[in-house]
Amino acid sequence: MITPQPAGFLCLVLHAHLPFIRHPEKQYTMEENWLYEAITETYIPLLTYFNNLIDDEIPFKITMSLTPTLCSMLDNELLQNRYAAHIGRLIELAEKEVRRTRYDRAMNRAAWMYLDRFSLCKHVFEDVYGRDIVPGFKRLQDAGVLEIVTCAATHGYLPNMRSNAVAVRAQIEVAVQSYQNFFDRPPRGIWLPECGYYQGLETILSQYGIRYTFLETHGILNANPVPPAGIYAPVRCGEAHVAAFARDAESGKSVWSADEGYPGDPHYREFHKDIGFDLGLNYIAPYIDPAGIRINTGVKYHRVTDKRNPEKQLYDRETALSRAAAHASDFISKRTEQIKNIARATDSPPVVTAPYDAELFGHWWFEGPEWLNFLIRKCALEQNVFRLTTPSEYLDNYPETHICAPAFSSWGDGGYSHVWLNETNEWIYPHLHRMEDCMVQCAHGLKDTERGGLKERTLNQMARELLLAQSSDWAFIMKTGTTVEYATRRVKEHIASFWKLYETVTTGDGDEGFVGLLEGHNNIFGGIDFRVYKDTQGPRRT
Repeated sequence: MITPQPAGFLCLVLHAHLPFIRHPEKQYTMEENWLYEAITETYIPLLTYFNNLIDDEIPFKITMSLTPTLCSMLDNELLQNRYAAHIGRLIELAEKEVRRTRYDRAMNRAAWMYLDRFSLCKHVFEDVYGRDIVPGFKRLQDAGVLEIVTCAATHGYLPNMRSNAVAVRAQIEVAVQSYQNFFDRPPRGIWLPECGYYQGLETILSQYGIRYTFLETHGILNANPVPPAGIYAPVRCGEAHVAAFARDAESGKSVWSADEGYPGDPHYREFHKDIGFDLGLNYIAPYIDPAGIRINTGVKYHRVTDKRNPEKQLYDRETALSRAAAHASDFISKRTEQIKNIARATDSPPVVTAPYDAELFGHWWFEGPEWLNFLIRKCALEQNVFRLTTPSEYLDNYPETHICAPAFSSWGDGGYSHVWLNETNEWIYPHLHRMEDCMVQCAHGLKDTERGGLKERTLNQMARELLLAQSSDWAFIMKTGTTVEYATRRVKEHIASFWKLYETVTTGDGDEGFVGLLEGHNNIFGGIDFRVYKDTQGPRRT
């Protein structure tokens, strides 16, 4: 039987990223919870649903970025052990909640739901994946249903590094090496941190075999010349063999918009009302910050109700799931009409690229994984206008034909660099630029005969400290005003460590104790070679 040619394609892209946060020197750090929450609410649910789809023989294709920092944390034994303890505490809390709410039918159903979910997470984490879930995503890629793309090494905002092309290349080269280590193949695509693009970046990407990336809508609509298919076909960036897929704002609005997006439905679970803040301190103390600071536990009993009214009604899971199914049907209906209309004006079947932060699904939007599950099933079984695809599959079938120069852009507020360069965080960049220049000088200053030993270890750790300081997350946090003290401290610590290491290199007074301390603390990229900062105009060969 010949499968009919679809009118177009939908490319779903989930960007999974967290900054590298690991504090072996402390028993508890609030910011480490970001990882534990994401594992429980996003990564394990996605893994579970994707595997269920395979078991049910539902054809699908989806794309995810798994950033090097995220993979490194998921692969880290200390954090794996701490997550195991974390999910154990949540199970204990849910068991207490089942008993506490036994006389309130609605709350008790929700309490049982949390107990079941936490118990499933423990089973998947411990028994199915042996505490390491990265191979679970790898197996999905090997099965041909998931395409995993990389990202810059520490999610550094590349346009703010463009004054030093070697620093940009180092972010890319370390990322490619990390991807190869985790997935046993080179990456075909890359998620540019914050979708930050500037002209010339594609040349660096092509040197590392990167075949495609993703840009914000106006990066393509403002391209020179404007591509005839607009954002609905990949373009070739200049003379480099790198294709760019543009974000479709229309499909994004249905999920992202605070006013029109699905997550604002009154029947969905309310994110901002958690028992970590609502219950008595004596009762909740073992499950929040040991210092008594109240935090989210993930146990929430109320629904959005009315976004303008602080009084919230109780959450009903079955009603919420019915809304998720209805919203999946609505999304498909809108994409169907959209693709039909676009197909009439394009030579090749159009592709609608719909990228989202992965953590939106489950963490911020509790029903997000269920919506995605419904969406994939309905795409396969209830319509034949479009098919799900990945960037590689689309390029294999419809190679990019239009060559243009995309415009400088990002997907941050305002569409350019204001989020990562403003009065709250501008102080970072003079330090980073000095460190970048210094790292390049050091990479050229060590003779090959000096390989091995304390001096090389020191320079390798300097490279780690620079990469970690470059993370776009710190500047973003300073702008949004969330955990500013932590972000500021992290940047200052990496800067100070870098220059203390440099001092020992220049004076010849090696400090093995200090180097070892940092190697144990900031132990990302175990095989890093500081020579990635050599100005070779291409990938370094060893």
